[in-house]
Amino acid sequence: MRLADAQVVSTRALLAARENIRAAIEAQAMICIYGQAGHGKSFAVNASLRELAPKLTRRIQFRARPSTRDLRHELFYALGLQGRPPAHAIEFDRMLRGALVEPRVLVCDEAQWLSKLCFEYLRYLWDDTDSALTIVFTGGNGCFEMLLSEPMLESRVYAWQEIGRMPLDEVLDVIPAFHPVWSEADLIALCDQEAAHGNFRAWAKITHHLTVGLQQAGRSRVDEELLRWAYSKLSSRQAA
Repeated sequence: MRLADAQVVSTRALLAARENIRAAIEAQAMICIYGQAGHGKSFAVNASLRELAPKLTRRIQFRARPSTRDLRHELFYALGLQGRPPAHAIEFDRMLRGALVEPRVLVCDEAQWLSKLCFEYLRYLWDDTDSALTIVFTGGNGCFEMLLSEPMLESRVYAWQEIGRMPLDEVLDVIPAFHPVWSEADLIALCDQEAAHGNFRAWAKITHHLTVGLQQAGRSRVDEELLRWAYSKLSSRQAA
């Protein structure tokens, strides 16, 4: 949201994700980091990989059920392979396996959209004896259940991490460090109880509305009236 003056804060979930990803890269393993929307899973994964493996990381993402042909082509472009994608599957597979001899970290975002055949194909690439591939599956609703329903894949997952809502004690600790608008506010607990509910995306949106409101009103500090104005802009579902 291009939130000026916002800072990356080391939540417990982010620190755990960093450690899980570090261990997975060392073991060239598969891991799954999942959770509901807005809890910070994608941010935790991206921030960790920017630190741990910025040059090795490649990302793929689908918004609808892809075929294995779609997956091959997405991998072709994500890996930066030269030339045209091979016309025949056996040639395509040979090319991808050859590319994955070099260490790579593949992030499969919104993994719940992958089909059984796509999961089988990723397992096939990872199982190759010459592969140096680490796979990070991330996703929201249904991601955990989808991977769990594939026994051959589930048995190979090195670590599972669910990223949930921040508890209130953590909110009180990290939100003042997240943005200076909260540095003197004594309304953090109220905001979390009434609107944010430990959801970091909700906190970011509320903070953005507050910075706009402070500027428009010519104020320097947050008060209860401005706070409620800010989170009145969230959907009723988020505020429930």
